[in-house]
Amino acid sequence: MGFAVKDLDAAVKLYRDVFGLQPAHRWHAADDRMEAASFQVGEIEIELMQPTSLDSPIAKFIAKRGEGIHHVAYKVDDVADALQRAAAAGVETIDQTPRRGGDGKTRIGFLHPKSTMGVLTELEQDVDDRR
Repeated sequence: MGFAVKDLDAAVKLYRDVFGLQPAHRWHAADDRMEAASFQVGEIEIELMQPTSLDSPIAKFIAKRGEGIHHVAYKVDDVADALQRAAAAGVETIDQTPRRGGDGKTRIGFLHPKSTMGVLTELEQDVDDRR
């Protein structure tokens, strides 16, 4: 699950001090114009995302809706196949082909919220770092 935040350091501090969690990973995603940190909570991963430019998708989201839930992500075995199946079922996709996730560890593709009951949906596949 991804959360759009204005101040990543403050959000990380909240998760650390209030929830007792430590970031599992922190990264800068230049292509997405954001900085992010993730927390593992059981089998759930929480991703906090701060925009690094005013024209980034996260900045636009915050300007329109405020901080909060940005997207829900689902792990899949093959993101290309999942995108094709979604499109064949009539779901509008944002990505027609997979792209590298900002964390460098995943391949991702998004489904448009118009087709998924108002929720931006990410399909995510783990990739081997050696490729």
